[in-house]
Amino acid sequence: MSYEDILYDETDGVATITINRPDKMNAFRGQTCEELIDAFARAGWNKEIGVIVFTGAGNRAFCTGGDQSAHEGHYDGRGIIGLPLEEMQSIIRDVPKPVIARVQGYAIGGGHVLALLCDLTIASEAAVFGQVGPKVGSVDPGFGTAYMARCIGEKKAREVWYLCRRYKAQQALEMGLCNVVVPDDRLDEEVAAWCAEILEKSPTALAIAKRSFNADTASIAGISAMGLHHVSQYYHTEESKEGVRAFIEKRKPEFRKYYR
Repeated sequence: MSYEDILYDETDGVATITINRPDKMNAFRGQTCEELIDAFARAGWNKEIGVIVFTGAGNRAFCTGGDQSAHEGHYDGRGIIGLPLEEMQSIIRDVPKPVIARVQGYAIGGGHVLALLCDLTIASEAAVFGQVGPKVGSVDPGFGTAYMARCIGEKKAREVWYLCRRYKAQQALEMGLCNVVVPDDRLDEEVAAWCAEILEKSPTALAIAKRSFNADTASIAGISAMGLHHVSQYYHTEESKEGVRAFIEKRKPEFRKYYR
C-alpha cells in the first residue's frame, strides 16, 4: 500500500508510524485507518523490527480522534460506523512487538484511546489527554471505556468520559495514562532510549508477555463490537448529528432538545 495519510520508517530495528495530517490535528478518516492497519501489520510481522513507535506529525497533536469533517451520520470508510475501528484498535494489541505511543500535544477522543492501547506511552510536558465523545455526540463503547477502567480505575474512567475534561501530562502520569513525562525537547531522546532497552530483550519473551497481558482483556473486543452497532444507530439520530453540527459551527451543542 502507498501511504497518503501516514508516514512509515524503519531504522535500526525500530518502525515509526506517524499520522501525517497536522492540518486536521492528526484526526483520522477511513483512509487513515486503512493505512495504519497496513503499516502496523507490515512492522509487526517483520522479524527485523523489535519495537514500533506510534506518533503524530507536528507539535500540536498526537491524534484527535475521528475527523468530524468526514462524519455525516457515518464516517467515510468501511466498518460498522464507517471506520474500521475494531481492526485498527486490535492490531495495536495483536502485533507481537511492544508499541510505544510518542505523545506530543493533544491526545483527545479516539486519539486518546489509541495512546491507551499502546503498550507504553511516553509524553512530552505539553501533552494533553482527554475524551470528547459525549460533547460531540459519540462514544467508544469498548476499549475506550472498559479498558480505560482497567488501566486507571473505574471512578476515574467515568470522570474522564462523563465530564470530558482535559488533563495535562503530569495529571495523566498520576492517573496511569502514561509511563513517563519529559520536557518537550527531550521527547525523541527518551523514546530512543526506551526503544534501545527493548531491543536488547528477547523478542519471543516480549511477544509472550504481550499476549499474556492481552489475554486478560480480550473479551473487551466483543464488548466493542456489540457497542459499535449501537453507536452506528445513534449516529443517525438528530441528537448525535447536533454534536457534529455544533463542532463544525464552533458552538455549544443543544443535545437535550433532541433527546426523546
